Amino acid sequence: MRPLAIGARDITKKYRIGGPARRHASLRDAIAHAAGGPMRGLRSMMRSRDAKQTARNSEDFLALRGVSFDIRQGEIVGLIGRNGAGKSTLLKILSRITEPTSGRAEVHGRLGSLLEVGTGFHPELTGRDNIFLNGAILGMRRQEIAARFDEIVEFSGVSQFIDTPVKRYSSGMYLRLAFAVAAHLDSEILVVDEVLAVGDASFQKKCLAKMEDVGHHGRTVVFVSHNMMAVTRLCQRTILLDDGRVIADGPSHEVVGSYLRSGLGTTAHREWTDIDAAPGNEIVRLRAVRIRTEFGHISEAIDIRAPVGLEMEFDVLSPGHYLVPNFHLYNEEGACVFIVGDQDPEWLRRPRPRGRFSSTAWIPGNFLSEGTIVVSAAVSTVDPVAVHYFERDAVAFQVIDSLDGDSARGDFAGPIPGVVRPLLKWTTSYEPVDVEQRMMSSTS
Repeated sequence: MRPLAIGARDITKKYRIGGPARRHASLRDAIAHAAGGPMRGLRSMMRSRDAKQTARNSEDFLALRGVSFDIRQGEIVGLIGRNGAGKSTLLKILSRITEPTSGRAEVHGRLGSLLEVGTGFHPELTGRDNIFLNGAILGMRRQEIAARFDEIVEFSGVSQFIDTPVKRYSSGMYLRLAFAVAAHLDSEILVVDEVLAVGDASFQKKCLAKMEDVGHHGRTVVFVSHNMMAVTRLCQRTILLDDGRVIADGPSHEVVGSYLRSGLGTTAHREWTDIDAAPGNEIVRLRAVRIRTEFGHISEAIDIRAPVGLEMEFDVLSPGHYLVPNFHLYNEEGACVFIVGDQDPEWLRRPRPRGRFSSTAWIPGNFLSEGTIVVSAAVSTVDPVAVHYFERDAVAFQVIDSLDGDSARGDFAGPIPGVVRPLLKWTTSYEPVDVEQRMMSSTS
């Protein structure tokens, strides 16, 4: 068994919500106190009364509740969960930024962390100075940092501004340099929180490739992301947090699948119960959008081999219009996968009467590529062209690729780019020919 890198031992973190703020004494406070005179006693009594009232109104919030796990050296572990599940609090405890209320965190090795944009940077120092400062914090000698300096700057792409104070950097520049520093300096453990939330698609891919390379060289990586495709591709193991507790810990494809199916992940169902607040106009109003499996269940997780239904429910308020429901699908990089309009022959070029309609478009299995698909819903007319509603990012679902070898990926386990991944029909012809003899005869 490999040595322990990180051990969480029954970690609990409690915050006080609505409690009195702690004040720190200053010279101004001291002068005000000395000049207070007769009013000091009255003010003190009023503050005491207010503090008691605030204490009655405050309450405890448990960000983490008895979290325990072990991470071995060389593991790349994903940490997932919805917003507020406790992920960032846990990483801050592992990074020694905050202390647990109870329990303890064991960290064996030098730890480099990227928890927020620019964490660990001094805003008044230049990019160059911050690189050397972060290396010194990790205990590295100046010569060791200098040996990696050019590689860090090249990876970050901010060479033009390396001698500019980082307070003048954009958030994207900040992130690129911060990740480059965390990934290239000499830490045995790398902790990364939502590095893919900022930056363009090419930089995100470069980050993922670097973290994969870091793991292959025996360093430990803890990776937090809402990008489930990145988690399943990068991490063999994933830990799922909800309400401050570990509710799943195991192979990434299993944990991610249960996360999405549980309803804790992306939403596959939106409904507008108040017709006056629903998207639309006096002609038509959107009432619901749903993602359905081939068995009719609403689900955020769809097997890449199975068909998926996009359902739109809408109310026609004014009759006599040629209405065309349509869906717009985008992947997690913002690329348009396709746009599809309703071609149901029953309602094609036919005016719709008043009433509620439910239209479903079925996408066949082995067509979409893996990853997150975001669906926008619209109803329009063609002649004249008019859009009656367009609900951007109405729902989203996750396409989970199979590692069984019978999807379009076959036996290849690495990342495959592309907005679609069709399972095409292949044919092969074979003729038993002595290739070596044919070559010899052709040269004679």
